[in-house]
Amino acid sequence: MQPQKLTPPEIHAILSTEFGDAISALDAAEPMPSITIVDKAQWPSIAYLMREDPRLKFNYMACHSGVDYNDAAGTLGTVQNLESLGIHGHKMAIKIKCTKAENEIPSVAEVWRTADWHEREAYDLFGIVFTGHPDLRRILCPEDWEGFPLRKDYKVQEMYHGIKVPY
Repeated sequence: MQPQKLTPPEIHAILSTEFGDAISALDAAEPMPSITIVDKAQWPSIAYLMREDPRLKFNYMACHSGVDYNDAAGTLGTVQNLESLGIHGHKMAIKIKCTKAENEIPSVAEVWRTADWHEREAYDLFGIVFTGHPDLRRILCPEDWEGFPLRKDYKVQEMYHGIKVPY
């Protein structure tokens, strides 16, 4: 049987059947349709299904980006661009939101190995904590750096270890 490329509504239907209200309605906007994970606790299970289900086989995390929505609620989030590379050819973006006050999202580093580094980057630059991550620590900034440089409310520190921080 030849692998079949699914449409975004077909992918959404599979996920909705398995996870119901844990996912949002489909946002079919091109070039990358997306689904928002409403129940963050379900994200690892959803991720495993997306990778392992023979109809889906999302075997590649092409990108994982942190986002500061810069709204009154202090919303942060991530966007994962997933692909069924070399199998089906379909693509889907997955969005997950949290807040600066409740900044945790479950890790999927065990599902897609590339998530390990991407999650560390989102932690380092946005302050999103990926629970269950095998080695969550800064990856670009020094361990003792103050704050999260890609948050919209970030204030650059004037000095770092006695050295003026140019900005």
